[in-house]
Amino acid sequence: MPEAFAVVNCSQLVSLAGAHRPRIGGELRNLAVVEDGAILVRGDRIEAAGRRRDLEQLITDDFEVIDAGKRVVMPGFVDAHTHPVFAGIRANEFEQRASGATYREIAARGGGIRSTVRATRNASLKDLVKAGKRYAEWFLRNGTTTIEAKSGYGLTIEDELKILRAIKQLNEATPLNYVATFLGAHDIPSEYKTRRQTYVNLIINEMLPRVAEERLAEYCDAFCEEDVFTTDETWQILSAARCHGLGLRIHADQLSLSGGARLAAELNAATADHLEHTDMAGIVALKGASVQPVLLPGSVYALGSKQYPAVREMIDAGLAVVIATDFNPGSSPTPSMPMVLSVACTQMKMTPAEAITAATINAAYSLGRGDEIGSLEKGKRADFVIHDCEDYRELAYFFGIEHASHVFVAGKLAFSQVISEARP
Repeated sequence: MPEAFAVVNCSQLVSLAGAHRPRIGGELRNLAVVEDGAILVRGDRIEAAGRRRDLEQLITDDFEVIDAGKRVVMPGFVDAHTHPVFAGIRANEFEQRASGATYREIAARGGGIRSTVRATRNASLKDLVKAGKRYAEWFLRNGTTTIEAKSGYGLTIEDELKILRAIKQLNEATPLNYVATFLGAHDIPSEYKTRRQTYVNLIINEMLPRVAEERLAEYCDAFCEEDVFTTDETWQILSAARCHGLGLRIHADQLSLSGGARLAAELNAATADHLEHTDMAGIVALKGASVQPVLLPGSVYALGSKQYPAVREMIDAGLAVVIATDFNPGSSPTPSMPMVLSVACTQMKMTPAEAITAATINAAYSLGRGDEIGSLEKGKRADFVIHDCEDYRELAYFFGIEHASHVFVAGKLAFSQVISEARP
C-alpha cells in the first residue's frame, strides 16, 4: 500500500465516533454513520474520516484513491474472547451432542477441554503456529483485526508457555493483532483430579511467575464453576495474577449461577465472560464495579442450549456490553463475528447497531485499547474493513456470509477477495 491513501464512495462510513469510553444504554445504537463517507490514511494512522465532500480538499496528489464502490466501511471487529491456539478438532463431540449428549456428559467421559489438552500437549510449537496461521486467516476473512487470545489447553508449565509463545509468534507473523491471556485455570488436569489445591498452587507459585517473567500475557483468566474452579480457588488465582501485574478476566456463570459475576465485581476484573446464568444481583454487582460483560452467543448456539445471557437487562442496567465469538475447538468453533452478530440479534434481541458497537468500540475498551482501535477517528490505527453491502444491517441479516471484501490492518491490506459488481 502507498504511504497515503483515501477510501471514498462509502455508502455508509460506520465511524462509531463519540465519547472516549465504552458505550452504554442508548449509546449502543449510535454508530455515528456518515452517508457518502470517506477515510484518509497516512502510514498506519487515520488522518481524517467524515463526509466525502468535506474531505475532498484534503486529498492531495500524494494520496492514492480507492473507490469503495458504494459499500459499507467500518472498523475491524475486535474479538474479545477467543481460544485460537490448539491441536486437533472435536468433530466427534459435535456429532455426540447432535445425538443428545450434553457438554458436561462428554467432559465427564474424558472429552471436552481435556481432549484438546491431550492433543495440544503432543503438538510442537511449530505445529501450533502452523495451525494458528490458518485460523488467523479465518478471522481476517470475517473482518476481524484484533483478538484476545487465551492459552488453557496445556495445563502444565511448559505446555502453557508453549501456547503463549505460539500466540506471540502469531502476533509477529500475521497481520492479525493478538492480546494474550493466560488461562492455566481452564480445567483441572486429569493427573490432579484428586489434588485440586496442588494444581491451584502450581498455577500460583510456578506458572504465573514464569508467564510474568517472560511477559507472555497481559491478562489472566479462570473458569469459575463449581466443578471446574470454585469461587475460592478462582479468587486465589486471580489475586495472585494481579500481584504479577496482570489484568483480570473471568469465565463466569456459564453453566450455572456459580457466583462468578459477583466475584468479578469483587476483584474489579476487566471483564466477566459468558454470564448465561447471571441474575440481577450479579448484573447490579458488575455495574457497580464497572466490569464489562463479554457475551458469547455463539457457544450457546453451538451447544444447542437455550440459555442466552440476559442482555436486555444488562443494557438497561447501564453495562458496556461486549460480544465475542469464543472461538475454540469444542463449544464454539467459529471465528465469524458476522455470524455472532446474527445470533445476538435473532436470539438475544440486540439490534444490529447494538451488536456492532459491542463487537468494535466496546470490545476495544474491554482490552484496554479503546484509544487505539474500535472506531474510525483521527489518530487511531487504520484497522478497517470494506464490506460487500450497502447497509450495515446486512452484516447480521445475511448470515453465514463472508461480507469483508477488503481488510486493512495498520493501513496495510491484510485480506481481499474478488467481489462481483452485480447488484439488484
